[in-house]
Amino acid sequence: MKIGIFGGSFNPPHKMHKKIALDLIHDGYVDEVIYVPTGNKYNKKDLLDVEERLAMLKIMTHDNGQLKVSAYEVKNVLTYTYQTLDYFKSIYPNDDIYFICGTDNLREITTWKNYAYILNNYKILVIQRDNDDIEDLIKNIYNDNIIITKISTRKVSSTKIRDALRRNASYSTLSKYLEAEVIDYIKKRNLYFAKEKINERGN
Repeated sequence: MKIGIFGGSFNPPHKMHKKIALDLIHDGYVDEVIYVPTGNKYNKKDLLDVEERLAMLKIMTHDNGQLKVSAYEVKNVLTYTYQTLDYFKSIYPNDDIYFICGTDNLREITTWKNYAYILNNYKILVIQRDNDDIEDLIKNIYNDNIIITKISTRKVSSTKIRDALRRNASYSTLSKYLEAEVIDYIKKRNLYFAKEKINERGN
């Protein structure tokens, strides 16, 4: 079986995160996708507690058995990508482990801990972002484990989504980016520093 590891902050998890996973499965790149949200040690502004992000991911994926969520990085220590991939290889020793990577991540991969080890031991599924020149990005690091996918995406800014939540944007506006059940969870938990409740559905 081919298992895709989809890491990220997922702050919050949005529809494009789900579309990428479903498209990778539909097009035969992988058989299932495991979302692995970064832990609280990840140094990023406005990062919501990982337990909340895990909960939203589980809500977003509950209707599809090929989409799973892992709490591997929840532990309160800094975890490197190669360690995460090694962990899943230890769990699924007879399966192929693929790392799902946007071109924005690929641009910085040589700065990652043990990046050569990652490139030599795991397959990298590259998702094009914006107008990045993939050929230029991989010219110095290419090997047979780098797979350029034909998955199409549109840019979705998590920062803009969080800003919309803080502005108490309408339900119809938020539903362009977030699953309805995720919006409901955010409303219930009053996340992202919203001062008032998000408008009810249909407003």
